[in-house]
Amino acid sequence: MSEPRSTSRHRHRRTRTGLAVGVPLALTAAGTLAYGITDLGVLGQASAAEAVPTWAADTADGFASVNSLGQNGTYGGRGGKTVTVKTLADLEKYATAAEPYVIVVAGTINMNPVGKEIKVQSDKTIVGQGTSGHIVGGGFFLGQGVHNVIIRNLTIRDSYQGIWNDKDHDFDAIQMDGAHHVWIDHNDLRHMADGLIDVRKDSTNVTVSWNKLSDNNKTFGIGWTENVKTDITIHHNWIRETEQRNPSTDNAAHAHLYNNFLEDAPNTDIGSSYGNYSRGATKMVLENSYFQGIKNPVIKDSGAAVVQRGSVFSGTSGRNESGGTAFDPKVYYPYSLDKAADVPSVLRSGAGPRADIGTTAAAGKAPAASTKAAAATTLTVAADGSGQYRTVQAAVNAVPANNPSRVVIAVKPGTYRELVKVPSNKPHVTIQGTGGSRKDTTIVYNNASGTPKPGGGTYGTGGSATVAVEADDFQARNLTISNDFDEKANQSIDGHQAVALRTAADKVFLDGVIVSGDQDTLLVDTAAKDKLGRVYVSNSYVVGNVDFIFGRATAVVDKSVITLKKRWDGTSAGYVTAPSTAANRKGILIANSTVNGDVSNGSFYLGRPWHAGGDASLDPQTTVRNTSLSAAVKSTPWTDMSGFSWKDDRFAEYKNTGAGAGSASSNRPHLSDAQAADQEVADWLAGWTPSAS
Repeated sequence: MSEPRSTSRHRHRRTRTGLAVGVPLALTAAGTLAYGITDLGVLGQASAAEAVPTWAADTADGFASVNSLGQNGTYGGRGGKTVTVKTLADLEKYATAAEPYVIVVAGTINMNPVGKEIKVQSDKTIVGQGTSGHIVGGGFFLGQGVHNVIIRNLTIRDSYQGIWNDKDHDFDAIQMDGAHHVWIDHNDLRHMADGLIDVRKDSTNVTVSWNKLSDNNKTFGIGWTENVKTDITIHHNWIRETEQRNPSTDNAAHAHLYNNFLEDAPNTDIGSSYGNYSRGATKMVLENSYFQGIKNPVIKDSGAAVVQRGSVFSGTSGRNESGGTAFDPKVYYPYSLDKAADVPSVLRSGAGPRADIGTTAAAGKAPAASTKAAAATTLTVAADGSGQYRTVQAAVNAVPANNPSRVVIAVKPGTYRELVKVPSNKPHVTIQGTGGSRKDTTIVYNNASGTPKPGGGTYGTGGSATVAVEADDFQARNLTISNDFDEKANQSIDGHQAVALRTAADKVFLDGVIVSGDQDTLLVDTAAKDKLGRVYVSNSYVVGNVDFIFGRATAVVDKSVITLKKRWDGTSAGYVTAPSTAANRKGILIANSTVNGDVSNGSFYLGRPWHAGGDASLDPQTTVRNTSLSAAVKSTPWTDMSGFSWKDDRFAEYKNTGAGAGSASSNRPHLSDAQAADQEVADWLAGWTPSAS
């Protein structure tokens, strides 16, 4: 950026708990932890020698992500060996083992005897290979104390014994009695003798997401205990042609249901008796779900609570109840809502097993020496020479020009002090760290705007970037990108802007990364003024102090932590964002995130307008919504820049929380509910749905 600003050295702050990779906001009940860079991604035991496929780096959201009972998030068998099974004997062998495993089910496995439930032990991921993983005639059981389990991308079906309301055959797809930290995701569960999912006997910290649940009498039961302990998140599930327990939630301490689609098709043999049921002393929050043709869509006991907001009821009848007080889910974890009207189409296309889960090649395994790099879909990088390339840039260079499909550059743990540029003619590139933590793999350099270039002149702000991305459909995950320019040692240099990552492309997805610097850390740009550039940052950390999220792109920072740093001289003062948005474009959106850091109270602005080159036609925009703001944020969070008033541009907040949040005023504009409905993540992404590939 053209305006000189002072900057800082990074100061660390230790916190008492770490974070699982991909779960940066495993919040306590108070929701006030401040995370420093030294605490990022400490969970996961994968060594440099172990391969971590892209999908295996995924971790749970919702209550399964919360740090409790000695378990910080749910990441399953990450860090253990990945094994592929095709027989019941092998599946049972690895699922019941004491050590962690990622178990890939490749093909159909028939349970013998029918109704068998494999007793899964802790630290397991059981995942179907694409859409081929089927468990027929039985399921899985998670007993007392079993924890950190992921069951994903499977079809579990057909233990039905011919009796609709079967009280003799307890043949469930997934049953848990006293388990905790369990993630059930992207499965197809159907036609079982009893329930599809039973969460019983004080099981807690459970997330059930993106599943298809169908063709069954009793769908999903929760509770069966006098204790009020269960914390459960149920989101983006398609529940179709089921009669009862959709779900039935008995004595749950916190039940958060959102963006589910309950459908009772007309003129079939299966009719719903009720939908979401809050029983006993349950406290339920129900948001933005869609009920189609359901009888008694929402019911509650007299002692239970249901807080409803935003759902659609189409062709429903009977009881639709709410009342009592519940809880604020955002105290425990971040999330974003799809519009209720969009839920049927979103789930028809997105629920159930996916072809891209369970099939990615292990990232740490190099192809045979005879394989041509240009034809490879996975290129490995290792500083010690154990990969195909020793530098990240060498692997980028090996990607063929105008490559038509995804190329994964799998980078083994280590520090790579180099400059990396992904040119515009190499789209569909993923750079992924293969370690157990995003701290394990670091790409770092130390150029600044005023650093002299070998051939004369200086680098300038954009040219200072450690990693520069000019190719569309780029992804980065499970690594750190840093600029460690030493400002204190370079006070004689004019221009301390030092970019860690510059993007000048469309459909850039940064997932589970750390982007760290001081001034101008993350530059979200576009290929040209008239080009669209969309950037989605999720489950990540962005660290800096002056204008450290800036540029003209349409950028979303979602479900992430923005860490504020002191400047090089120990002072606390700075600006989070500096958008330079074109008129009629979306700017920078910070949503469902946390802004904090080891800095003084009231010392940081949320943003200021950057009219690059003095261009008065620009209309900079930053919206910060549904985000926890620490006391470091000023009570007047926006300020002018280079003679341009922030009040002439687009700066606003919506439903933020924390000590740094404040009520609406002329110096602190808030969106109305109607305005906020048009400033959600989906509005920014404009038809693009980022997904790991």
